[in-house]
Amino acid sequence: MAHLLSLRLTLSAAETNKTSSPNTRRTHKTTTSISAPKRGSSSPSNKTHKLNLEISPHRAVSAVRLMRIELGGAFADLLNEKGKGSGNNEMGYVARTLGFRTRNLEDRDFRLVTNIVGGTIRWRRYLDHLIGSLCHDEKTFRSMEPLLLQILRIGFYEIVKLNMPPYAVVDENVRLAKVALRPGAGSMVNGILRKLVLLKENNSLPLPKLEGDKRSQARALATLYSHPVWMVRRWTRYFGQEEAIKLMMWNNRDPSFSLRANKGRGVTRADLVMQLNSLKVLHELSFHLDDFVCIKTGLQIVVQAGLLKEGICSVQDESAGLVVSVVDPQPGESIIDCCAAPGGKTLFMASRLSGKGMVSAIDINKGRLKILRETAKMHQVDGVVTTIHADLRIFAENNSVKFDKVLLDAPCSGLGVLSKRADLRWNRKLEDLEQLKNLQDELLDAASTLVKPGGVLIYSTCSIDPEENEERIHAFLLRHPEFNIDPVDRYVPPDFVVKHGFYLTNPVKHSLDGSFAARLVRAS
Repeated sequence: MAHLLSLRLTLSAAETNKTSSPNTRRTHKTTTSISAPKRGSSSPSNKTHKLNLEISPHRAVSAVRLMRIELGGAFADLLNEKGKGSGNNEMGYVARTLGFRTRNLEDRDFRLVTNIVGGTIRWRRYLDHLIGSLCHDEKTFRSMEPLLLQILRIGFYEIVKLNMPPYAVVDENVRLAKVALRPGAGSMVNGILRKLVLLKENNSLPLPKLEGDKRSQARALATLYSHPVWMVRRWTRYFGQEEAIKLMMWNNRDPSFSLRANKGRGVTRADLVMQLNSLKVLHELSFHLDDFVCIKTGLQIVVQAGLLKEGICSVQDESAGLVVSVVDPQPGESIIDCCAAPGGKTLFMASRLSGKGMVSAIDINKGRLKILRETAKMHQVDGVVTTIHADLRIFAENNSVKFDKVLLDAPCSGLGVLSKRADLRWNRKLEDLEQLKNLQDELLDAASTLVKPGGVLIYSTCSIDPEENEERIHAFLLRHPEFNIDPVDRYVPPDFVVKHGFYLTNPVKHSLDGSFAARLVRAS
């Protein structure tokens, strides 16, 4: 599936380039250049920029990272793994963008950066509404330079959503604007943030009221809960206004994560629990999957301790693990995972084969397949994993090979994972859904040709949209009467079984990422 979380929850450059501003009034000036460090360089720029110890390092890093995400095609790195050289690169970006160096980030700073960047992205529409309302006029907001806007967003988020001491926030962000831009920018930040503090203290923030016709209410909700208007209207139509609000509230929460003990390496859940206890990471055992442990905080501790790099565990949402339960891989079976990268489901399926059988992972991205192979080796399941670099549609047309089970984890809108993919809501457009539905149909048709007589085709997404889920299956069955629905009630707990025997996780109801799956059996 195109939007399954990889280890770093990356946002591809292609998706980033499609980003549209949540506030249609605003037009960014993208004259600021944010360049990556050149290969082979040893970041000499850090030595040529003066060290400034008065600037809050987490705010400086947050501002630059937000600019890179919005303008430069970077990604929202929720894990913040401090790998070799990653800290130097981060501080190098700060020095080149702001013109000065700050002290290096400490662990507390990393957590603050993660919180501020993720929260500022999620609440961007809401924050921009407030900033625009407190500017002298609309032109001031529309023409605001990118760095100044990010500094204001950070300040507004810290005051309104994090409830940090307001005047400390004002002073720190004013200082950053003065040093990184010019004294006049600091004065502007000071004036706008102080207006915000007074309005918040008087409980009179200039927010829209939920009134008027459906369109007006959708626009108000989109601002109040910081989502695109088209999503609000779509969810209200499908789920009702109350459920749409609950869904947006879920998406705006700090995400929780689950870890899967790597059974292929002989690591049990009890072993993983011992490791988490030694790291003092609070956790709960999954009620649904024997190999999974759930954590709300402490993921960066797990990453920095090397548990992922050493192959002890993997970051994988329970909803993705339950899709593997729907597949029900058995030792000795031949399985193909279509659109497999980054490979979380491939590896989990492989770990359940007990060394017998084969999982073939096909994907169009050669680089990600290479990473999958390396990870399979680290997880000690490479003996039952093979990779195929190809477009599924071309592969299916030119090959007669058949499989016991075919998993199509289809490219989708990712509307079920917006709590983890903070930036995705602003990159996804309504027009994307039509293109994705056409692609999903093409891939389903191709995948179906790879299923043996009596074999099983499993279609899954990380979307909650009925048009990408149930409607795709019903349309497929009209084109392919040789397939029939196999209800999933034998494979997952009954709470996840919905009409027609499909599998569905509801973020609000289940506190999991949204996902869907259907089992289809080919006639013998």
